[in-house]
Amino acid sequence: MNLTAVYVRSGNWIAAWIEEIPGVNTQGATMEEARANLREALALILEDNRADAEQALIGQLVLEREQFALLV
Repeated sequence: MNLTAVYVRSGNWIAAWIEEIPGVNTQGATMEEARANLREALALILEDNRADAEQALIGQLVLEREQFALLV
């Protein structure tokens, strides 16, 4: 699965976000900085979502957990 990063000039900054995942957004002074910050923002959102999901599973009877690849 490939995600779509969008970069937009906003004053002195470059705003960046991932189209497919709400909440993954950041900015940087350069394209390189914006890209690096976006990778970090994506990692943090996924980590936070995973922690929330694990918390929601406490007390649940989990039948199975598996890796899931989305092929588009």
